[in-house]
Amino acid sequence: MNHRDIPLMLCIPILVLSLPVIAEDPLETDQEEKVVVTAHREEIPEDQVGSSVTVITAEQLEQSGKTMVLDALRSVPGLEVARNGGPGGTTSVFLRGANSEHTLVLVDGVEVNDPIAPTRAFDFGNLAVNNIDRIEILRGPQSTLYGSDALGGVIHIITRKGGGELSGYLSAEGGSFSTMRATAGVHGGGERSWYSVSIANLNTDGISAADEATGNSEADGYTNRSLSARIGHQVTADLALDLFLTGSSSDTDLDNFGGAFGDDPNSVGESEQFTAMAQGVLTLLDGDWRQNFGIALTDYDRSFHNPVDAGHPADQSTSRYESRLMKIDWQNRLRLDENHNLVFGLEAEEEEGESAYFSDGMFGPYTDIFTRQSARTTGFFLQDHMKVEERLFATVGFRVDDHNRFGSEATFRAAFSYKAGDNGTRLKASYGTGFKAPSLFQLYSSYGNGNLSPEESSGWDAGIEQSLAGDKIVLGATWFQNEFDNLIQFDGGSLTYANIARAKTRGIEFTGSAEPADSLHLMLGYTWTDTEDRNTGEELLRRPGRKFSLAAHYQITAGLGLNIDLVQVGARADLDFSSFPASRVDLPEYTLLNMAAGWQVTRRVRLNVRIENVLDEKYQEILGYGAPGIGAYAGFKLTL
Repeated sequence: MNHRDIPLMLCIPILVLSLPVIAEDPLETDQEEKVVVTAHREEIPEDQVGSSVTVITAEQLEQSGKTMVLDALRSVPGLEVARNGGPGGTTSVFLRGANSEHTLVLVDGVEVNDPIAPTRAFDFGNLAVNNIDRIEILRGPQSTLYGSDALGGVIHIITRKGGGELSGYLSAEGGSFSTMRATAGVHGGGERSWYSVSIANLNTDGISAADEATGNSEADGYTNRSLSARIGHQVTADLALDLFLTGSSSDTDLDNFGGAFGDDPNSVGESEQFTAMAQGVLTLLDGDWRQNFGIALTDYDRSFHNPVDAGHPADQSTSRYESRLMKIDWQNRLRLDENHNLVFGLEAEEEEGESAYFSDGMFGPYTDIFTRQSARTTGFFLQDHMKVEERLFATVGFRVDDHNRFGSEATFRAAFSYKAGDNGTRLKASYGTGFKAPSLFQLYSSYGNGNLSPEESSGWDAGIEQSLAGDKIVLGATWFQNEFDNLIQFDGGSLTYANIARAKTRGIEFTGSAEPADSLHLMLGYTWTDTEDRNTGEELLRRPGRKFSLAAHYQITAGLGLNIDLVQVGARADLDFSSFPASRVDLPEYTLLNMAAGWQVTRRVRLNVRIENVLDEKYQEILGYGAPGIGAYAGFKLTL
């Protein structure tokens, strides 16, 4: 679909809104319980959590029409997304100003940060919205429960469990940039079993990653195929078994760099990711003691090929990166009495990776081989969730991890939530420490340093939440501050990685939700963030000083709904590598407006239309790399 088709597509939402509703049956969705899992590794009510948490539900994902998880995260307070180009581009997430590698990412409890990535960060560029029940974003240091990498917080994607009568669906969507997306799924179960399986396929011609605005015209296509499955069985009254599987495969056209003359017609990247976890749940003492035994695998295989072409007749390169993470864990939930809920357990993991890079150009051939290396970590954690008279809820915990390279690291965390009286006021606060182990690349590559120490952090937040009009309006404000020490950076003097950096972040998050009517739901967020490189005094790159988000869902009739998302991102610093040494520049602020409409034509047929970047904003999240302009899409979902 070309941009000249957009005026016609813009009319579709207007036509849909003017049509009568044929069926009165609304889309059936289960009422979402206000519970979270990530904060305690067990379900607890959201209003008992002292840390700041945001939950994105399956219903919200469907209403907004989001197809990639990174787009669903854009409106989360305290979180910033930066992608280099269009679909499939490498994508970083910054939680409360922390580095992207300081966010631990889980899928059904399985760690998916890539061990062979230079900093061990997770790339959100290929994570599709597929079979997701909810996404939990837990902000602040969380190493006490999750160990390494959780300095800034945890993003946990939880898939659908299934159960009930057999049901399935098919969906298809097409639109701008020659985009086609199809999904299919089935879920159900019996009295003692459950299953949920979903597949998705996305193809798009994309945009020029090097940005059309700087004279680049070659579009970079993208293909993504994903699988998500969960199968479980209640073997006995006390024992249940679960199997979780996720996988994705993607092909991405790449450019040499962002900015003028960055186009490349034949540079491609291929990525495969697979995760699996087998889990047994044993319940004893009439439900007071629950044990989870799990074994998990995360496997990555990435390759890049850039052969010669007319624009680069003498330059070529190829590379491959393979990694694997194995983890065994034993987790216990022990209810000591009605006021103490204890979680404790043991974890053991081994990560390994290898890579090979080859290039040939005007300066001759160059080869860099990173032979297979590994690292092992074991950890013990203990956390108690306490309550006093259903008003005061406190969480206290500690953890000790032992790494086979640098030794032991201890972290702790305390948080509380207090319901002040009966007027809807809730006070909350938390303090915690975190650490991040050096990555395999930082330890063992040709630039590696085997004497590296772990990165460390400490952080606190304190906030207030006020409910009004019988919980129809909820307002909140949270102040946060984090300090990062022993950060690992490349040292130009020694030409190796070293613990030479420090940073500090602070800010305020404002949140609000309102239901002026049963058919209208509003959510807003505003974040002010101040970051500082404590070695140079300059602000950290790609972290905006302010961000505002507004989401509105209006259920016009029983079967017809309209969704609007608005995100305003303030100016932020970046580096311009067109000169040497690279100079700092400011990326201008931008506004993204997205609209989506869903019409439940019959009980089994749903039509969807959406328009992304309605204002056709021209912006860059990373200097030199383009972002998609206005795009319109339409499709259907058939429930079987």
